[in-house]
Amino acid sequence: MEVAKVQRIGQIAWAGLWMTVMTSTPAFAQVSLVEMFQTMGPTAIGVAIVLFIMSFWSIGVAIERIYTYNKARTQSKLYAPQVAKHLKDSRLKEAIALSGSKDYRYSHLAKVVTAGLQEYQFQQESGGGASLSREDVLDTVRRSIQRASALTASDLKKGVSSLATIGSTAPFVGLLGTVVGVINAFQGIATVGGAGIGAVSAGISEALVETALGLFVAIPAVWFYNYLTSRLEYFNVEMDNSSSELVDYFIKKTA
Repeated sequence: MEVAKVQRIGQIAWAGLWMTVMTSTPAFAQVSLVEMFQTMGPTAIGVAIVLFIMSFWSIGVAIERIYTYNKARTQSKLYAPQVAKHLKDSRLKEAIALSGSKDYRYSHLAKVVTAGLQEYQFQQESGGGASLSREDVLDTVRRSIQRASALTASDLKKGVSSLATIGSTAPFVGLLGTVVGVINAFQGIATVGGAGIGAVSAGISEALVETALGLFVAIPAVWFYNYLTSRLEYFNVEMDNSSSELVDYFIKKTA
């Protein structure tokens, strides 16, 4: 609920920015974007609505992911030294309880470490540690950690791929509106019977607006995608390092 609220606030703020841009009249323009839209045909308006939806979605996803990543980073920094202290003192149950705390529900490290600790505890309490060899127990723990890492990485990637899709397709959606505007310009020439500026101005302005909207949607989506992807790579490195350190800890403990 908290993450959804952040995403909704971001979309509302972005919608307000869109309305400000649309209703403002730049010094170099004679009409506002709202007045331009009033002169557009139904196809061009449909293309613009699709671009607006893509823009709101990309901004909402970006804000929600940035919020989640910041929470994950902050909580993981607090979690790592505390769980390391418990493991150093061989307090396995305390480490598991700490990992399952709501204070670290966003921490990617807590999710990975919890999986390994719980699997090791299960093997010890169920007698698996006695019936299985040391290598088999470690392999079981390692597989559990790998599954948790894969699930956590998939959860962190949620929605990020949509930014790449929007960033790559928005210019083409805008280009569709551009083509429609050019067609309307030629229809204006055919209707008037001449190629004067009055015959083509409406269609040309419609085409340019659609092109600008497509770029305005695509550029932030690509920026956010590259930024979030770099943070995902950092999180994956952290999870790999934590997994290796936890396996090393179990190797020493079972030696």
